Order: sequence, then structure tokens, then C-alpha cells
Amino acid sequence: MRRPTRTAALAVAAVSTAAAAAALLPTLGATAAGAAPACAVSYSVTNQWDSGFQGNVVITNNAAPTTSWKLGFTFTGGQKVTQGWNAAWTQSGTAVTAASESYNGVIPTGGTVSAGFLGSWSGSNPAPTGFTLNGTTCTTGGGTTPPTTPPTTPPTTPPTTPPTTPPTTPPTTPPGGDTAPPKLHVSGNKLVDSTGKQVVLHGVNRSGTEFACAQGKGIFDGPVDDTAINAITSWKGVNAVRVPLNEDCWEGLSYVPTADGGANYVAAITGWVNRLVAHGITPIVELHWTHGLYSGNSAGCTDVNATCQKPMPDAQYAIPFWTSVANTFKSNTSIVFDLFNEPYPDRATSSTDQAWACWKDGGTCPGIGYEVAGMQDMLDAVRGTGAQNVVMMGGLAYSNDLTGWLAHEPADPTGNLAAAVHVYNFNSCAASSCWDSQLAPVAAKVPLVAGEIGENTCGHSFVDSFMSWLDSHQVGYLGWTWNTWDCSSGPSLISNYDGTATAYGLGLKNHLASLG
Repeated sequence: MRRPTRTAALAVAAVSTAAAAAALLPTLGATAAGAAPACAVSYSVTNQWDSGFQGNVVITNNAAPTTSWKLGFTFTGGQKVTQGWNAAWTQSGTAVTAASESYNGVIPTGGTVSAGFLGSWSGSNPAPTGFTLNGTTCTTGGGTTPPTTPPTTPPTTPPTTPPTTPPTTPPTTPPGGDTAPPKLHVSGNKLVDSTGKQVVLHGVNRSGTEFACAQGKGIFDGPVDDTAINAITSWKGVNAVRVPLNEDCWEGLSYVPTADGGANYVAAITGWVNRLVAHGITPIVELHWTHGLYSGNSAGCTDVNATCQKPMPDAQYAIPFWTSVANTFKSNTSIVFDLFNEPYPDRATSSTDQAWACWKDGGTCPGIGYEVAGMQDMLDAVRGTGAQNVVMMGGLAYSNDLTGWLAHEPADPTGNLAAAVHVYNFNSCAASSCWDSQLAPVAAKVPLVAGEIGENTCGHSFVDSFMSWLDSHQVGYLGWTWNTWDCSSGPSLISNYDGTATAYGLGLKNHLASLG
């Protein structure tokens, strides 16, 4: 959907952690008989693969509050820290040091702080020893506990500011399937995990990251920390969150405030996506607002900048955008790419044939004054990075028309393509007869995901009927949107970021819970 403007909150990027408990002491280094140690450190390996691993430390300060801190420990198996977050990481020989950043130097008495890193290993990966905090020896807990089934690829580039609290419900391993979120690929007309088990995506869209940055209002619309994700996962059955992006903000064009664009935007989005993964959620990363001057039929704006949705992406910016996004997330096939939110070249061209040709091949399209990046162009950019991630593609008429999708399906060397459809009560294809004739044939050939569903009635009778149809065809769906807007203008699933459902959102919440 094309969204109204909203104020945004600053991003807090994160990776999940595990807390460590300890008692209180009045001063760091106290040694009274029977007193608890001045500090405690919990160390864990949260991911491990052939030559690398992801580690995490949680520091508990039981003494006087700190103004800055320096954690030290020793690797005993020849491991090397390659990069880290939430601390300045250095290594000399076997000795590793993690020093506080400007934003997390204060640890109150009884408080905790976490930091994480990526490392390399060979032979064995024993837990480090000799933990100290500001030179004082700490007690330790946790240990090296790699996943039972190690992944074949390392995690994506970690965020710059991991979370301060762990997920309330850690990801689980479904019987016979991957640990959530699953490593996805396409098999026939189904999404499956690395074990071949079918995966049906159910979840919500989280709007804000497509518009706030271009309007000088930060990056996020509302909270995106661990507590906020826990609220999303409190809706039973949610396993996916769609993350809309702004092309100009990702690439840091000059009109975007420095704090909200370029490296800062990329870091915030990367942290948000990785945080979702850490909570067992499948992120669907999609291009929403794009560059390119368009003032024709159904124009959302006459601005060349990415301040609204255009009929199709521009080749000049969209190709490098997808090359960069794919490079950022290609190491994790739990992350899905959605190439363009809602194409509408049919509003610019004079015929459906021209519209579908523009959709697939781009180039010079009738009615559009810039060179278009077609779906094949953007797919080629993604695959050119080596990314194997599942790629979704919506059709014409704001992704509501799939009549030409199969005939114009782009060539994908990996075979990991899925179709996307958006359906609202006010769309043309909003009745079961249309779903039977237009959507069912596509769902029979390739995986189909209803990336956006909703209604503007502040009720849920329409989405109830559509979800039942989707369930009968084993098609996943995501409600628009997990934002606290007016349910008639959004439509919005929630009235509060604690997960309180609107009358409309209650339909999705109750339906997902009923699936078991």
C-alpha cells in the first residue's frame, strides 16, 4: 500500500542475548567473605559453521555502577575475532578485549550489558577463560553450545547495536524441520526448509522504514526493539515480518538526512532484520519507495526522489540497490527478497501486453520517462551476487493482478522464485471467483505469498473469508500493517505496540491462533 506520513522513532539495532544472574556488591572488586563476586560473565556460541562462529557475552555488574568498562578473556583454541558489535573488539595473540562504546559504558549495580562478535575457528572451539571486567576477575557461566545441526553458511553482517533483552520465547525446532527461522528454497509450488519440510509464511507488515527517512523523521515509525518483536510474536502463528525499504535512503542520496540515510540506514535495517532472525522470524525485505520522475496516471507524487511509490523501479538506482541489499543478506537464506512492492505500469501504458513487457524486461516503457528496471533486471542483480535467497515478485495493478505472471516469469538459475499478491477489499480481484480464476493457477505452479492483505472497514469479515481461501490453497499471508494508525486509513492491525489488536487486527490474530 501507499502509506500516509507518520513520525518515526530512532532505531535500536539488535542481536538476541541470554542474561546472566548474580548477587549485588557495594564496590567493584569487593572480597568480603561469603560475598558474591563483583561481576559475572555468561558466554555462549549462538551459531557455528565449518570455519566460523557467532559468540555472545552478557556481563553482569554486581558492584558500583560503571562509567565505562573493558572486558578481557583468553581464547584457548586458537580462535580469532573477525568483527563485533556493542563493543570495540581487539585481539592480541590469544587475549581478547571488548571495550564499551559511548552509548553503553554505564552498567548500574545489578545491571547487565551484552556484546557479540563473529569469529573463526579450526579443530575445536572451546569456551574462553579468564574473564575480567576492568581488571577484576569475574565468575563465568554458559559455554560453547553450537546448534545441533550447524548451518552451512554464516549469519548476515551483524548489527551495530544489539539488543539489551533476549526474546521471551526462543526459536524452537519444529519436528522434522529447521530451527526457526527456516532456511528457505523452492520445491515445486511450495516453500520448503533445508529438510524439505513445507513452510507457509504467516505474519505482518511493519511500515515506516519506507517513508520516515525520506521525510526527515528518523528511520522507524514506532519501536523495533526486542520488546516490540516479542509483542509481534505474542500473536500465535506469526512467523514472518515484511520490511519495506526506501531506495534513496539505502543509497544515501544528498536530500536524505545523514542520520537517516546511507551507512546509518543500512546499519539500522541490518540490525532490525538480524534481530527478527534472532527471534525466529522470517524477514521479507522489499523495495517500496523508489527514485524516478513520474507524473502520469495514478502518480503518487511528482517528485523525482523516493518520496512516493512509482509505477516501476528505475534502472539507475534499483540495480545497485538490489546488488547492495543482496550482498548484505545473501549469507542467510532465511531472509526473503521481495523485488518491488506494488508495480503499476498498467496505469502508464496503453495495453496490458505493454505493461507485462515493462514488468518483466524494463527498459524504455510507454508512459514512463525514465529507464525502468524490470523484474528480470533486478533478479539478475540479486543472483549476480551469488545470493540463493527466495525472491518474490508481485504482479500488475499494485500486485493485485497475476494474470500474466506465469507467461512472463523471469528466468532464475536457482529456481527460487515465488509470486506475490496484494489483496484488499477495495481491489479489483477481491472475490473468490477472481481468486479461483487468477490466483489458484499461479499457486498451482509456483509458491504464492499474499504479501499484503487487509480491509478499510475497521472490521475483519473480508480478511476472514480471504484467509480461509488462502488456507485451503496452502498460501501464506501477511496483514497490513503492524502500526498504530487509524484502521480505516491504514488499515492498522494494532492500537498499541504491546500488541493490542484493533477490531480489524483481531481477525488476523484469532485466525492465526486457530490454525494451531
